[in-house]
Amino acid sequence: MSFQIKKNASVYDICIVGSGAGGGMAAKVLSEAGYKIALMEAGPHFDPANAEQQTQLKWSYESPRRGAGSTRAFGDFDMAYGGWEIDGEPYTRKDGTKFDWFRSRMLGGRTNHWGRISLRFGPLDFKRKDFDGKGENWPIGYDDIKPWYDKVDKFIGVFGTKEGLPNEPDGYFLPPPKPRLHEMYLKKYGEQMGLPVIPSRLSILTKRIDNRRGACFFCNQCSRSCTIYGDFSSSSVLVKPALEYDNVDLFVNAMVREVLTDENGKATGVSFINKTDMEEYQVKAKVVILAASACGSARILLNSRSEKYPNGLGNSSGLIGHYLHDSTGADRAALIPSLMDRKRYNEDGVGGMHLYVPWWMKDASKHGFTRGYHIEFWGGMGMPSYGTGFGMENLNGLVPGKDGNMKKAGGYGAGLKDDVRRFYGAVVGMSGRGESIPQKDNYCELDPNVVDQYGIPVLRFHYKWTDEERMQAKHMHDTFEELLTNMGGILLGDRPGADRDYGLHNPGRIIHEVGTTRMGDDPKSSVVNRYNQLHDVDNVFVMDGGPFVSQADKNPTWTILALAWRASEYLDQEIKKMNV
Repeated sequence: MSFQIKKNASVYDICIVGSGAGGGMAAKVLSEAGYKIALMEAGPHFDPANAEQQTQLKWSYESPRRGAGSTRAFGDFDMAYGGWEIDGEPYTRKDGTKFDWFRSRMLGGRTNHWGRISLRFGPLDFKRKDFDGKGENWPIGYDDIKPWYDKVDKFIGVFGTKEGLPNEPDGYFLPPPKPRLHEMYLKKYGEQMGLPVIPSRLSILTKRIDNRRGACFFCNQCSRSCTIYGDFSSSSVLVKPALEYDNVDLFVNAMVREVLTDENGKATGVSFINKTDMEEYQVKAKVVILAASACGSARILLNSRSEKYPNGLGNSSGLIGHYLHDSTGADRAALIPSLMDRKRYNEDGVGGMHLYVPWWMKDASKHGFTRGYHIEFWGGMGMPSYGTGFGMENLNGLVPGKDGNMKKAGGYGAGLKDDVRRFYGAVVGMSGRGESIPQKDNYCELDPNVVDQYGIPVLRFHYKWTDEERMQAKHMHDTFEELLTNMGGILLGDRPGADRDYGLHNPGRIIHEVGTTRMGDDPKSSVVNRYNQLHDVDNVFVMDGGPFVSQADKNPTWTILALAWRASEYLDQEIKKMNV
């Protein structure tokens, strides 16, 4: 359902902008507390169990867009309504910046198609400055957020194993799936190198935890969003139950322009463009929660200008948009001859890796960097397609033929078909995902000359990698090559050198951007307090990745969820105390 609210509409208790991890969690917690909520989403309604929207368990040739090319960032069937480029919604760059900004325009946002890697930050991750003197510490520590990590584990579900690693906190885990053949190889040779190859921690139900959601049936298609809600998507797990309450109204296709304020500087609601009729409407609310993504929320705040807030709402520090940072990323793959010519069988498993390597070094400073990275593995006998998973087009040399002699891979006709069958499941790859050190000069700001199709000023990005990130990527490739070579692999492609930043992906490509509304106790050096509340305006909260002081070598979603739950409970208490 969607609504068109004019200025004389009734006043909501809370308006939540964004329905992803943070906004969905806020909707869950605060709807259960009984508040009248307006939930704003810039895209359409989405439910993976809806037959018209379902893409799970379909063959590629069943696409209604077959022959027209993919219209989704991660493939025709993946649940990503949006991407790094969206028609009518540009963004700009300056000074040679290569930042790529991913937007997801659908109920549940990016949580419908993410990798579901669900890691807690550790004690060191909140206090990195104490360790290496770089960046800033969070104003909170692991013990402050641990109770909410526990709640998230129990409510949403995550599989894994208790390992007792010092900066990889254990949680409440469901049984992990068994490793597949290529993962057994990785574990064997990784452990010989001293790498801690352990079961992954993914928010996928390997057994049922409630009567709303089914257990994973191992179709390996989590990126298509689960029809039985066996994995975590905000739309399925958080928003859908919240909408069952009469006190939650969902506004879809609602592009929020700004937070409205009164003469005293208090927030009074939001203004938005209804994408259906392109008209502007207002929603009135006593409290506003921004959860539109780190850059999306920063954009709304910067656009919320008034006589009292000429530089944007909550921006007395001048730091909104600054300290933007994304995870580092680099990849490598190899053909493993001992995995060729094997029997076909179903090894789909969950939609993601069954094993991974958490950061294992206590101090990497001798390698030229101080913050760590984890390693994600991929491979196996998934859905085949030439050029994806076979690697023949990237082989620099010869490969073993059936007769034992070396031959060039690929070609045409029967020879190509024969090689495809032989190579299927024999390519193994790995990706590093690491921590970058926040820099004030990495930022997003409003472009003074460009607006989107809704007339809203767009973001302009400035972002540069430093030698810390480059040396980290170099170390990733050293590790990748050693592991793949030890497995007897034939490396695919060329190793990137310094002229290519050692293979670092463009910032923004890992889609872990955080830090634009950083958390802190001092209003002069931060935007929100330790409960995600704007220092300048006490009835506005930010509950996405924006408040992150630093990223850690972990994916941010689990921490966004825990912080949003914590901040929502704090907001509930403050309202009851009549402090907000």
